[in-house]
Amino acid sequence: MTHEVEQEYDVVVLGAGPVGENVVDRARAAGLSVAVVESELVGGECSYWACMPSKALLRPAIARSDARKVPGLRQLVQGPLDAAAVLAHRDYYVSDWKDDGAVGWLDSTGARLFRGDGRLAGPRKVVVEGPEGDRHLLSARHAVAVCTGSRAALPDLPGLTGARPWTSREATSSHEVPGHLIVVGGGVVAAEMATAWQALGSRVTVLVRGKGLLPRMESFVGEHVADALTEGGADVRTGVSVAAVVRDGSTGPVTVVLEGGDRIEGDEVLFATGRRPRTDDIGLETVGLEPGSWLQVDDSLRVTGSDWLYAVGDVNRRALMTHQGKYQARIAGAAIAARAADGSAVKTDAWGAHAATADHAAVPQVVFTDPEAAAVGLSLAEAESAGHRVRAVDLDLTSVAGAGLYADGYRGHARMVVDLDREIVLGVTFVGPGIGELLHSATVAVAGEVPIDRLWHAVPAYPTLSEAWLRLLEAYRDGAATT
Repeated sequence: MTHEVEQEYDVVVLGAGPVGENVVDRARAAGLSVAVVESELVGGECSYWACMPSKALLRPAIARSDARKVPGLRQLVQGPLDAAAVLAHRDYYVSDWKDDGAVGWLDSTGARLFRGDGRLAGPRKVVVEGPEGDRHLLSARHAVAVCTGSRAALPDLPGLTGARPWTSREATSSHEVPGHLIVVGGGVVAAEMATAWQALGSRVTVLVRGKGLLPRMESFVGEHVADALTEGGADVRTGVSVAAVVRDGSTGPVTVVLEGGDRIEGDEVLFATGRRPRTDDIGLETVGLEPGSWLQVDDSLRVTGSDWLYAVGDVNRRALMTHQGKYQARIAGAAIAARAADGSAVKTDAWGAHAATADHAAVPQVVFTDPEAAAVGLSLAEAESAGHRVRAVDLDLTSVAGAGLYADGYRGHARMVVDLDREIVLGVTFVGPGIGELLHSATVAVAGEVPIDRLWHAVPAYPTLSEAWLRLLEAYRDGAATT
């Protein structure tokens, strides 16, 4: 065992995933010295077990589905996907679970990487227990940023631990296509992984406790995705609860027992039932916080009651998405730098340089199912619950010329939620093939609070899917609404 004397840095970052990397980038750009602590792979969950591998699995599935709807092409793509090629493509995008490239980037910033388990050891102090028994004591002049992310939350069910269930990590990293995959959950991970593994050849059963898939989006979104999964052969069951899981031996089939006694046997079971913060073993108790808790923060991502501790990304539970965590990191890094200077330039008013305002008003999300789903801002129910006087305008996307050209038999839907008092867009939701790339225009409209009368002058090119914007504005002008 080696022991180093206390080392002082301007900023100490716990976690070298995309969020931690962005805090590093902003702090180093401001000339601050930075130490980064990582217990796994530099690049984090998104790079190796979430965003990148899941989309590498899904892209061939969606491309084949789109091609099957194009005349002159559909007859050439009727066969199965080459599963081995798809999995190899996935492995390429996760660099075979090696982080050399990410470490190279981190080194190029001038930050110092410490590998090992990092724990707070009182105000502005971090202890790192390295993999070789080495121990480092770090102190921060200005800030410690907790960017440790989240992990899959498994329910407390009889037999679950011994059944070796898949979580999102196993679902995105498996090298075998299960004959029958049982998916428990109805959120993004459940919907995307059901889509991916069904396309790769698995028979899929989806068990949803609630009324439908993707419950945090407008209800029509989950209906479209469930219909497509069902048409592809999946068994999607809603309003069901799992009572127990049974698996005999290390390689045998797994049985999911439902409340009421029904039993479903499969080769693997994926539990996509939520996330919990990775804060249970990072020394929160040494600074008066509860281990394992989500961390409350202000809009500059500073932990409530602290002038030095920041919690960025999933750990603060504001918006559990990589792009939103990276946005928070840019805000937090800038705030840390401004406060390290003299604090006089800190701007925490809404939409200010040091306020993560989009977390409240303009969070975008794309779900890479078939069909794709995308939303930004408030749903109709959220807007009404918040007390806004609103109108929701709905559009069947088959009315857009670009949709018919995109795919024969195109099916999709869009909704725009308008604040009637301010005449701005509060939220937009799309579901349909190819609509993920429509979302940023909606995000600009919502984040920019662009007036409806100005949006009329943003002319969509013809004949593209973006013409949905024109049709939504026409429907709003003509008074068409569903509430």
